[in-house]
Amino acid sequence: MAQASDDLHGNAPDSAPVALLIIDMINDLEFPEGPDFLEPTLQIANHIADLKQRAKALNIPVVYVNDNFGRWRSDFNEVLDHCLNDGVRGQPIAELLRPDAGDYSVLKPKNSAFYATTLETLLTYLKAKTLILTGISADACVLFTANDAYVRDYKLFVPEDCVVAASPAYTAEALAYMKRVLKAETTPSTAINLEKLVTDV
Repeated sequence: MAQASDDLHGNAPDSAPVALLIIDMINDLEFPEGPDFLEPTLQIANHIADLKQRAKALNIPVVYVNDNFGRWRSDFNEVLDHCLNDGVRGQPIAELLRPDAGDYSVLKPKNSAFYATTLETLLTYLKAKTLILTGISADACVLFTANDAYVRDYKLFVPEDCVVAASPAYTAEALAYMKRVLKAETTPSTAINLEKLVTDV
């Protein structure tokens, strides 16, 4: 994608060769499969929180990419407020992964984080070449995002302990596909050498 200017209207964001995407984890889980998602999503939320802490220590930008859940008049802060304060099933996950003031957010209308969103422009200004994808669901929104990232020539990491689908089999199948076809690195988050990613330009 041609970049006309390095200036983002006077407010250029961070610059880093790698970005961490947290996909659909600010989620009320108030859907039919929600009870099945709760426990495994809580498990990956803990891993994502640890990975985020490591990333922030290295000034790796964190981007929350979230579905609008049919709330077309909402923004990300309203979705967050709903998950934190309306007694929903996903509240403990939102509490664990509450965004920090310096994090970025993108609201998406469909499965892919790239489709009809500002993500591609944001990543261009961040100068990111490598993406770490985390969140739910491994075989839907994470997979669609990974596909779109791959065709845009991003290097991909999809740590196996930071994504989940409706069943362990679906998660395993999605991870195997992303590893085989999209050349994604799927080792656990603790095995990702973030320091090396930051310095590999």
